[in-house]
Amino acid sequence: MAEIFFRYLHFIGIMSLAGCLVMQHLLIASENKIEELKKIAFIDIVYGISAVLTLIAGLALWLFVGKGSSFYLENGVFHAKLTLFIIIALLSIYPSIFYIKNKNRAVESIKMPKVIIMLVRVQLALLFILPFMGVLIARG
Repeated sequence: MAEIFFRYLHFIGIMSLAGCLVMQHLLIASENKIEELKKIAFIDIVYGISAVLTLIAGLALWLFVGKGSSFYLENGVFHAKLTLFIIIALLSIYPSIFYIKNKNRAVESIKMPKVIIMLVRVQLALLFILPFMGVLIARG
């Protein structure tokens, strides 16, 4: 029963990650009103919580209730998936810092750096690879 619970949490976390990135992608423009930036910053917080939920559930499946750590450690796709997850997390740092620093500025609108827009798009593209890798891992 615990395995089913953690698989469900892992699945919900991944879906939440994807939803948050899609929302950020849809809201980000070359210039955003400060109210929109506050929404994006809030979505980014939910994104971070989703990432932590996904990570904790994934670690629980790996180390405690899943198929056993040896199954995962011997699987090259698992290592690639974990590496990709870490890359996505690292790519999210700069946009998060930008949102935090600028959400309370006393301006009407703020110019969004192109690198932020690109980082959100790259994260989104990479995120859609993760479930496929999960299926490959489950198939052995």
